[in-house]
Amino acid sequence: MVQGVFPRITDGRAACCTASIRRRITISRSGATHRANCAIIEIHVATPLNTCEARDRKGLYAKAQAGILKEFTGVSDLYEAPEHPDLVIDTRDCTVGEAAQRILLKLENLGFIRGRSWFRGD
Repeated sequence: MVQGVFPRITDGRAACCTASIRRRITISRSGATHRANCAIIEIHVATPLNTCEARDRKGLYAKAQAGILKEFTGVSDLYEAPEHPDLVIDTRDCTVGEAAQRILLKLENLGFIRGRSWFRGD
C-alpha cells in the first residue's frame, strides 16, 4: 500500500510520514526510491516498553499484559527496531517539540529543507 503512495506524492514535492512496527512490512529503500524517484529517511522513535507503559493514559499496555488485548506490539506481538535508521530519537530524553526539531534539523542537513524558515522558536 505504501509503495503506491510514493509515486503520487513525489510529483508535488510532498512529504509522506508512515509508521511501521515491523521491518518485514517496511519498504525496501532501494526499490521504493528507484520506482518512485524519491528519498526515504528512516527515523526510529525509540521508546522502551516501560516508558510506553508509564505514558499510557488509556491503560492499553496493562490490558495487553493481562491478556485482554491480543497481538499488542511490544507485549504479546513482536517489535522489531530498524537495523540502520537515519536518525534515532530517544523519547526518554526529549520533549515532543525537541524531537520534532531534531527531525527538522536532520532534513535540513540532508538538504530537504533550507535555512531556519521552519523554526518558530517556541
